[in-house]
Amino acid sequence: MKTLDAQDILLQDFPAAHPSLRLAVVTETWPPEVNGVALTLSRLVQGLCERNHQVQLVRPRQTTGDRGARDIGFEEKLMRGMPIPRYPQLKLGLPGRKALMASWSLQRPDLIHIATEGPLGWSALKAARQLRIPVTSDFRTNFHSYSQHYGLGWLRRPIAAYLRKFHNQTLCTMVPTRALCAELLSQGFERLQVVARGVDTRLFDPGLHDNTLRAHWGAGPGDLVLLVVGRLAPEKNLDLVLEAFEAMQAVHEGVRLVFVGDGPMRDALERRCPQARFMGSQTQAELARSYASADLLLFPSLTETFGNVTLEALASGLPVLACACAAAAEWVQTDHNGWTVPAGDPQAFVQMAVALAREPGRVARAAGQARASVEPLDWPQITLQVEALFLRAMELHRNGRRGLEAAQWGAKSSVAAAPAGSLSSKLSRNVNQIDVKNIEAMKSTAG
Repeated sequence: MKTLDAQDILLQDFPAAHPSLRLAVVTETWPPEVNGVALTLSRLVQGLCERNHQVQLVRPRQTTGDRGARDIGFEEKLMRGMPIPRYPQLKLGLPGRKALMASWSLQRPDLIHIATEGPLGWSALKAARQLRIPVTSDFRTNFHSYSQHYGLGWLRRPIAAYLRKFHNQTLCTMVPTRALCAELLSQGFERLQVVARGVDTRLFDPGLHDNTLRAHWGAGPGDLVLLVVGRLAPEKNLDLVLEAFEAMQAVHEGVRLVFVGDGPMRDALERRCPQARFMGSQTQAELARSYASADLLLFPSLTETFGNVTLEALASGLPVLACACAAAAEWVQTDHNGWTVPAGDPQAFVQMAVALAREPGRVARAAGQARASVEPLDWPQITLQVEALFLRAMELHRNGRRGLEAAQWGAKSSVAAAPAGSLSSKLSRNVNQIDVKNIEAMKSTAG
């Protein structure tokens, strides 16, 4: 698949004027929970507030004492939740349609955006449709792909069918990559729009490189520090990390391995690889320092919808070795800012890792070009794109149309083969057709 160029994001021309919208954002995960959905969604909500939109965040109560944050720039509506099996630190939102109906009848949102598809998300979808409020959604997690890693492969089709039914009831489903868009279209998902994830280039910065931290990892001058960031879980393909690490050690005695993150596989990984450093979960500031202080990110996961760590690493000047899927397929260019190998070819991953251990100069050269490759993906630009989709969805809802149909935004057959940026360009052209002077009238008649 052709790599997306930086200019594809920069050249979009969005309307300068915009109305202030009242938005309800529904999610079953939120910081301080550490995962890509929670962190990127919090950044989007922050961006929407900075654009002067009124945001109501609907989420499960994270602890019994959780009363919601104060002075955060948006309203929080806390719902009932329960711990997720094997991840007790995370909560699953419980059904709450009646409570949402009451809240949204009293103070009606202009649009409801649902970021997760659990019981709370389903309740929000039903409430929105019953109240005739326009609703959009995000496809953020490959739950149907995860099932096979937990001995539940027989659930793959039922989960995929549920996700398809869920998202096809919304005006628009946002997906983070063109490849995922093409895959979901082939499975019968409708009204998909590609919206890349952003990265905070102020937080993730090569200037945070810390030799003291490297020394703590046991790395000296000339050593090659491999970093793995994410949940330590079966779906992350971490056995391949250990295989690559062992092979690299055979050709470069100064290779070091550092894991950042936690999860059900941590104990087993510590037993299998006692020489690795396990840092546990880190704050965003700590993570930024880890990225900037390592030499190469290993990211062999095959189940990502995006993989935020790819952009965070590149913004930190850290080249990436990954399987050619999700964000890596679109943003990592071999021997430029990193390396990709065919998804599903573990030997290719190991062979490339060994080649880089033999020629660490290639890693250093890629590090020098990593940050520039993702600088266009700043969050304000991504927020503008999401805002434009919200406005378009409201307009279509007001006109009684089903949603952002493929025919309006590019034929299904063109998604996978279209030149890089074509979907973004079509998005920009169509969004600019909205008469923003009439948006306030649209708001008063929507629903």
